[in-house]
Amino acid sequence: MMNRRQTSNKNLVSPGRQKLLLYSGEYKDFDQLCTMSKKPVLFILVIIIVAAGCGGNARNSESKTSYTVATLKGPSSMAMIRLIDSINSTADPGIRIDILDEPTQVRKMVLDGSADFAILPTTTAAIIYNKDVDYKLIAIPVWGTLYLLGSDTAITGWEDLRNKTVNVMGRGITPDIMFRHLLQKNGIDPEKEITLDYRFPSHIDLANAVASGQAKLGVVSEPQVSLVLSKNKDLRPILDLNLEWSKQQEIPIAQTAFLCSGGMIKENVGIVEQLISAYERSTLWVNEHPDSAALLIVKYGILPDYEVALGSIPRSNLNFVRADTIQSQIKEYFEIFYTMNPDIIGGKIPDENFFYK
Repeated sequence: MMNRRQTSNKNLVSPGRQKLLLYSGEYKDFDQLCTMSKKPVLFILVIIIVAAGCGGNARNSESKTSYTVATLKGPSSMAMIRLIDSINSTADPGIRIDILDEPTQVRKMVLDGSADFAILPTTTAAIIYNKDVDYKLIAIPVWGTLYLLGSDTAITGWEDLRNKTVNVMGRGITPDIMFRHLLQKNGIDPEKEITLDYRFPSHIDLANAVASGQAKLGVVSEPQVSLVLSKNKDLRPILDLNLEWSKQQEIPIAQTAFLCSGGMIKENVGIVEQLISAYERSTLWVNEHPDSAALLIVKYGILPDYEVALGSIPRSNLNFVRADTIQSQIKEYFEIFYTMNPDIIGGKIPDENFFYK
């Protein structure tokens, strides 16, 4: 029985698999790969693949030959922007990436089974798993994007927030729970010693309120942080909540989850592994080449401006890490939310079967 991370018949590479290998990194030289096939070779992920790429028997005629990735407009799609560009460079790549505005849209695609792969908040991934929906956690690609923004230069630390009003999006959801936790860790009672204002219900509403001065202090997430800073030069990040979390918990924020359907893993594990490699290499490329990545981020409408995109990349903490290598860190993250509000992760901490291995 072959290991998931192995491939068979390495010396016999099909044209379809050549394209997969090129993106995943086994072939880095475009000219080298072109000599292996008379067909045009694009830097893309092609999912129409033979048994050598799947690591098993050839699939029957009823098997799927097209797959869908549901991701979010923001750091999640920014990290995979080179993969997105590669896929969009071919007429029939066999895979579609849907870039959506809200986590609820991604969640809907997971629940109705229309997404083979999905990127959404890790807490939402736990809820989905605890509803017995068959998806596995593959990796954490984004590690914290929250910042406290404001223009008051007198506020330099947590103690200065005492008796102030801070706007937060959505009572009881991830940013609120995280900010409350950090307030408590820094000696501030979130119920008595600070006012948390939830007037602005979405991340866009809150970002606009902070940019216009309606909200003097706000907990805002990238890429909205970079957009707000570009609109109002008086504003600044007062606290990097991701850094503050790491100080308290000694682990970064495992904020975003990359999921795959159980059926996909069972039937097409070779394709799953190729997409994992492609996503990981895209993330590395974005961090190593932010100038080029920023151009693509604007090209695909994720952010409207090159300078905003360039500023957003380092603040988005993009780092693709396979979940099975950091299970204890992810469980610690869930334990914090479970202690403060069990419902935010679906009532219980996901067990070992949640992790793709």
